Amino acid sequence: MRETADMPNKLELPLPSRREWMRSAALFGAATQAFGASKKPLTPTGVLLFQGDSITDAGRNRERTAANDSAGLGRGYPLLIGAHLLARRAQDGLRVFNRGISGNKVPDLEARWQADTLDIKPDMLSILIGVNDIWHKLNGKYDGTVESYEKGYAALLERTRKAMPYTRIIVCEPFVLRCGAVTDAWFPEMEQRRAAAERVAKAAGADWVPFQAMFNDALKHAEPAYWAADGVHPTAAGHGLMAKTWLEVVKP
Repeated sequence: MRETADMPNKLELPLPSRREWMRSAALFGAATQAFGASKKPLTPTGVLLFQGDSITDAGRNRERTAANDSAGLGRGYPLLIGAHLLARRAQDGLRVFNRGISGNKVPDLEARWQADTLDIKPDMLSILIGVNDIWHKLNGKYDGTVESYEKGYAALLERTRKAMPYTRIIVCEPFVLRCGAVTDAWFPEMEQRRAAAERVAKAAGADWVPFQAMFNDALKHAEPAYWAADGVHPTAAGHGLMAKTWLEVVKP
C-alpha cells in the first residue's frame, strides 16, 4: 500500500506506565505459576492428600492421622493409589494422607479446609465432592443449588491457590450410576453439577479425572451395581477402576 500525506509511516501506541507494566507482569506470573503447577509430578518427599466425602473416606480410621497408615487411608481408591505409589517409589519419602469425611458437601469442606488441607501443605491435592450436595437436597436435608455448588467450589479452589500456589490440584468428576438409591429424580441436576465441577477445574487450571465418563464406559462390561451397589458408593471393582484411571490421568 502506498503512503499518502494523511497516513503515518508507522503506528504509534502509547507505552504502558511502569505501574501498569508491573501489574500486568504480576498477573501473568500468578497465572503462569498456578497453571504451571498443573502437571508437576510428586517430588521424592512429596505429600499427596485426598479430600472428599464418603467415597474418599471409605471407612478410614479418623484417629489414625499419620501419613501412609493403611487404616487411616481407608478401604477405597486413596488406599489403592497410595499403596501403588509407596510400593513403586519405596526409595522416596512420599507421604499420603486421606481426609475425606462421609456426608460432606462443599460447605463442609470449606469449614474444615484450614486444618484438614492447608495446614497439611500437600504438594498434590485430589478432591472428589458433589454427590452429597444433590443427595442431601433430594432428601430434604439441604437446599443448595447448582449455582451455589459451583460458586462455593470455585471459591474453595481460589482460596487454595492463594495459600498454596505451587500445589497441583486434581478435581475428580462427581458420579452416580443408575441403580440403588439413584433414580430419575437425580437428573438432569446431577449432570449440571458434574458440568459445574468441570468448569471449576478448568478455571483453576486443575487436572480433571473423568470418573463419570469412566463408569459410563465400564457399563459396557458389567451392570451398574457391579461398580457401585447403591449407585453412589463404589464396590471393590469400582474403587479399583477409580484408582487405575486416576493414576493413568495424573501420572504422579
